[in-house]
Amino acid sequence: MNPSCGRCGTIVYPTEKVNCLDKYWHKGCFSCEICKMTLNMKNYKGFEKRPYCNAHYPKTNFTCVADTPENLRLKQQSKMQSQVQYKEEFEKNKGKGFSAVADTPEMQRIKKTQDHISNIKYHEEFEKNRMGGEIPSPQPNMFQQQLPHQPPAASKNYNYEPAAAPGPVRQAAAAPPPSSGKRYQAVYDYAAADEDEVGFLEGDVIVDAQVIDEGWMYGRVERTGQQGMLPANYVEAI
Repeated sequence: MNPSCGRCGTIVYPTEKVNCLDKYWHKGCFSCEICKMTLNMKNYKGFEKRPYCNAHYPKTNFTCVADTPENLRLKQQSKMQSQVQYKEEFEKNKGKGFSAVADTPEMQRIKKTQDHISNIKYHEEFEKNRMGGEIPSPQPNMFQQQLPHQPPAASKNYNYEPAAAPGPVRQAAAAPPPSSGKRYQAVYDYAAADEDEVGFLEGDVIVDAQVIDEGWMYGRVERTGQQGMLPANYVEAI
């Protein structure tokens, strides 16, 4: 059955049929709603399922909403509702989970450094016990500054006798840790930038040095006795 035209309402035969805007049109009836100019499939513009030319196509105008007291009140109310809902969700989920720590490259380096330090200390203790069961001498903490030696306080002399000049006191040398690494000499000054790092001056000798990863090594500064991480490009092998 042949459909009817969307404008004149008469039957549209296949030879003169135009199918557009969900309707069927005669070729002569497919024209602009305003100026009646005949249109085709290339130059028409549809609005509310009616054809228009480019000049008479209805333009959409936007309505500006004024900031009236009622609109401002509704805006403030919506904002308060959002904050209340956020606080309710926060209180509901508080204590149910733990915050995940991002596995950044810095965290990976610190973790790797701690693992290597643990392995080095384990091997040092193992070598000492294997070579005679010696009691390991206390080593200075790598995170603390070495305190200077304090001479003992002189006892009071109530007889007013002239005290003899004390001779130089020689401290007992602590047994050095077993050297399991190479020796390096600092070619630049370096100030420690982190807790697990050690600073040194140009010319200092680094002993028990072991390469940890690319660009970093672990060792002990012979002058200060401090040990920790240090940059490999600041030292050279000797």
